[in-house]
Amino acid sequence: MAQILAPTTQWQMRITKNSMTPSLVTTKTWSSLLLKQKKSGNTKSLSKFRVYALKSENNTINRLENLLNLDITPYTDKIIAEYIWIGGSGIDLRSKSRTIPRPVEHPSELPKWNYDGSSTGQAPGEDSEVILYPQAIFKDPFRGGNNILVICDTYTPAGEPIPTNKRARAAEIFSNQKVINEVPWYGIEQEYTLMQTNVQWPLGWPVGGYPGPQGPYYCGVGADKSFGRDISDAHYKACLYAGINISGTNGEVMPGQWEYQVGPSVGIEAGDHIWCSRYLLERITEQAGVVLTLDPKPIEGDWNGAGCHTNYSTKSMREEGGFEVIKKAILNLSLRHKEHISAYGEGNERRLTGKHETASITTFSWVMLRRIISTLPIKLNFVMPELLEFSYAGSCQSCLLIPCGL
Repeated sequence: MAQILAPTTQWQMRITKNSMTPSLVTTKTWSSLLLKQKKSGNTKSLSKFRVYALKSENNTINRLENLLNLDITPYTDKIIAEYIWIGGSGIDLRSKSRTIPRPVEHPSELPKWNYDGSSTGQAPGEDSEVILYPQAIFKDPFRGGNNILVICDTYTPAGEPIPTNKRARAAEIFSNQKVINEVPWYGIEQEYTLMQTNVQWPLGWPVGGYPGPQGPYYCGVGADKSFGRDISDAHYKACLYAGINISGTNGEVMPGQWEYQVGPSVGIEAGDHIWCSRYLLERITEQAGVVLTLDPKPIEGDWNGAGCHTNYSTKSMREEGGFEVIKKAILNLSLRHKEHISAYGEGNERRLTGKHETASITTFSWVMLRRIISTLPIKLNFVMPELLEFSYAGSCQSCLLIPCGL
């Protein structure tokens, strides 16, 4: 039954002459099949066709859409919870569904669950059970109703966080009263690239060729400049529906590349929201038949890469005299530059070359940026260490620990 999750374009079906096996077909072919049935006078067989497949408004034959959009709320108190967790690579997302007896409002109302960690690269085959602990709940924009998405972290049966569980350590730090008093704000800018299926080439690019040079694509408008806007807009609305604190989106410098922003968010919420937003993006691109990549440099050459820029401040930084607090934080960051870079994922050396709006991966640097952020109650002068810009697009939540551990 895996076809239930297939993109809409995979729901176009035909009945061949000698087989009942579904396959892709055009509307013209389907009309031809019906015409042949009429010419043959076989009304009994024609009636079977009408029961087997239904035409949708866009003239494709869709057997699943009504069930996928079915609202079960009037018929049962039960809901579907999609448990989501980070896989063994530290950047892949996994999920599975279970029935919950009634709607819930807090993750503490949800049961723990388990999965086979040997199939995700998180446990050996002889001791493969990994336990999921529900940590955050979001509304499910795919199933609607009272159904939910559940962000989980991962533990051994004995209750110890497994090595890829970075959230556990983050939650420990964010629950420290000293950190709570500082009200740490995060604004996360997630860049991503949309790729054509099979060929692994950016959306909108000629297969095996290149578009015009960078320049007109950043925040561009028009069929020759913007590729994938419908995916970006669908993701934007899905995030708002789910309750994710998304604050904006825009087309990026390289064609086929986009960015969205999550925040300002406080503490551990920033990590939960950015990971859930990534899950939504994976699901939407899955439905659209487009491949999502968070690779820091998907196309070599004179093209921008994709990162996850992290804006960060504490209460002390935002108050009078905060510039001195910021400079102290920058100094502490500079002393652990290599250690921090190693935590931000693989492939950053291909992006952080000192070109294409990046700094060199080998050198710590910082610059003061003046920004007015309309979503915040005050105007802020952000001082953003370049190190924070190194936050890899697919990096785990451990990158959120560094400022809070100062």
